[in-house]
Amino acid sequence: MLVILACLLTVCPLYLLYKFIEQKISQSCYILHYECFKPPDDQKISTEFAGEMMKRCENLGLEEYRFLLRAIVSSGIGEDTYSPRNFFSERGTSSTLRDSEFEMDEFYTKTLDRLFSRSSVSPQDIDILVVNVSVMTLVPSLTSRIINRYKMREDIKSFNISGMGCSASLISVSLVQNMFKTHRNKLALVLTSEAIAPNWYNGNEKSMILTNCLFRCGGAAVLLTNKPALRKQAMFKLKCLVRTHIGASDEAHTCCRQQEDDQGHVGFFLGKNLPKTATRALTENLRTIAPKILPLTAICRYVLLVNIQKLRAKYLNIKVAKKVNLNFKLGVDHFCLHPGGKAVIEGVQRSLALADDDMEPSRMTLHRFGNTSASSLWYVLGYMEAKKRLKKGDRVLMIGFGSGFKCNSCMWEVTKDLDDKNVWEDCVDNFPPKSLDNPYLEKYGWINEENAESELKAILES
Repeated sequence: MLVILACLLTVCPLYLLYKFIEQKISQSCYILHYECFKPPDDQKISTEFAGEMMKRCENLGLEEYRFLLRAIVSSGIGEDTYSPRNFFSERGTSSTLRDSEFEMDEFYTKTLDRLFSRSSVSPQDIDILVVNVSVMTLVPSLTSRIINRYKMREDIKSFNISGMGCSASLISVSLVQNMFKTHRNKLALVLTSEAIAPNWYNGNEKSMILTNCLFRCGGAAVLLTNKPALRKQAMFKLKCLVRTHIGASDEAHTCCRQQEDDQGHVGFFLGKNLPKTATRALTENLRTIAPKILPLTAICRYVLLVNIQKLRAKYLNIKVAKKVNLNFKLGVDHFCLHPGGKAVIEGVQRSLALADDDMEPSRMTLHRFGNTSASSLWYVLGYMEAKKRLKKGDRVLMIGFGSGFKCNSCMWEVTKDLDDKNVWEDCVDNFPPKSLDNPYLEKYGWINEENAESELKAILES
């Protein structure tokens, strides 16, 4: 009897420990594979084509046209980005429902065909499907189109997300992560893109025509799993994910939104308070995620230095010469930041006190692919992989912003050395160039000169 009791006292704790570890492993979230979409070369936007598109906007006056040219000259975008196919047709920026359907169908078929082929996963193996496209709604939904196209299982759990802006892909990952906590041994597929074809703004409001310069075609598909048997094949493991939403503030809620102008043209309004709002959202988000990803010594050092500065300012009347920044490099090896625009990249660099090398993947992504909305983060990650920077054990911090206003971030751990071919394979050796050429500056640099008005008039009259 004593022998049996002793065995039970030994075995039961070990069994409980085993079940605890097994549950933790089954709740983990891994990336098995991801693919970024590259449209055909005949959809690239050259400087000449960009100029022609601007001239098609009949509602632009001299002042608005000058603003648009200045914006694109300083955008940080090159000539290899892509626009929807209908922009190259005789109809130009006017679009039909079929144009929107074609844009989405081309994205997900080419991307998923490649992903299924390279990962050796069948469409019928997918248990969870999440699609996020913020500014287009189809009936049946995009998830239904994909399920029909690939003849997926009847018991698949599908989610179609809209209206979440540029941070939507991390919201989709968060949804999958929560599903994995209660559903074991599953495969999830996240698709993230944006519909450009139906969202060209034809009005003349400066706060709304800026989006015509920044957004480009793109998309990504990410294959995730919580199957313990597949974790050795995984590329990344999700360590933590933090979502911050400051939409309770009216200022934050309205700084980036879809609306109609006075003439009834629909577009996206970008308020002057957008940088301030983004900084606030980023600060709140980093305050939450920092203790999860940084060593305790880094947190303590930051708190100590901040309090010393306050005491010196209060009692010794010594002005603060330099703001104390939390050193995220103590817990992060690579920064995967949303390339929303040149100003966004520079703002995050200042906030996190990062070097130019840390921002290189985001700047090169903006130059090569433009702002592809929620999928941009995966192009940045692809650049790091193509440059063979991602080694086993490295930690990658992803940060994305979105309307509402939201800032979402997560930490990925690289689970094996990565140097796979991806969307960058045909051009990565050319990046970063010794000098980042600006074709728009070469063609439209005169816009900042004093005598630019006569040239502008000549262009508009032609």
